[in-house]
Amino acid sequence: MLEAKKHTVPMKVAERKDVYASFFEQVRHASKRALMLDYDGTLSPFTPDRTRAYPYSGIPGLVSRIMQHDTRVVLISGRAATELLFLSGIDPHPEIWGSHGSERVLPDGTYESDAPQPQQQAGLQLANKSLRSCGLGPRIETKPGGLAVHWRGLSSSEKSVIEERVRKLSTTLVEEFGLQLMPFDGGLEIRVPGKTKGDAVRAILGECGKGVAAAYLGDDQTDENAFRAIKGRGLAVLVRSEPRPTLADVWLRPPDELGEFLRDWLAACGTKK
Repeated sequence: MLEAKKHTVPMKVAERKDVYASFFEQVRHASKRALMLDYDGTLSPFTPDRTRAYPYSGIPGLVSRIMQHDTRVVLISGRAATELLFLSGIDPHPEIWGSHGSERVLPDGTYESDAPQPQQQAGLQLANKSLRSCGLGPRIETKPGGLAVHWRGLSSSEKSVIEERVRKLSTTLVEEFGLQLMPFDGGLEIRVPGKTKGDAVRAILGECGKGVAAAYLGDDQTDENAFRAIKGRGLAVLVRSEPRPTLADVWLRPPDELGEFLRDWLAACGTKK
């Protein structure tokens, strides 16, 4: 199997318009539609206080309208799924896959989660205790199957100190307890290996079946798994202020171009922008 190669977007405006025209024509005539969205850095700007990472103005309303027009909307995030119930501002809340796809909240409130193995859970508990003893408690995000340590908003020297501590601690834990150390935009996560955002995308597309017009929007390196999963089955969209090497098909700057994309989706569903 050939490995998909990353390329650097942006593309020329004319090229992007051609890609959009072709894709939204599919959306317009599709029997089913699926819009999959990362949250932090995609729908919401990054903020040092992750508890106040609210969406860009106007975005929740657009997503809510899209949900009303025959589109399955799914948030796929590294965050714990329940956090997005309160942060996203999307009403009613859409389907949410949290912790990189290890947990799921359905629109009716049903909650599903993959429980870590006892050995892995013991390793995470030890990691939590050790990280807090190093003074990193305020920087820790606890979620099912993982511990994320954030350093967004800190100086480069402060970041380096934290990164060194986490990497040093995780070396033993990864080996002894079957855990994984995964970087993300703004920190490191000690987590149970397994599910990725790509797994979530493949599961959703499998549930949708044939004839679905689908897109995935994301910004982070963890979204590359999702871009890979949707290749040949939908549109992969990189959403960030600056381009980077990526598997995505197109690049959007938030919030204006993100809003334009969502309005174009609505228009393709037969509604006025």
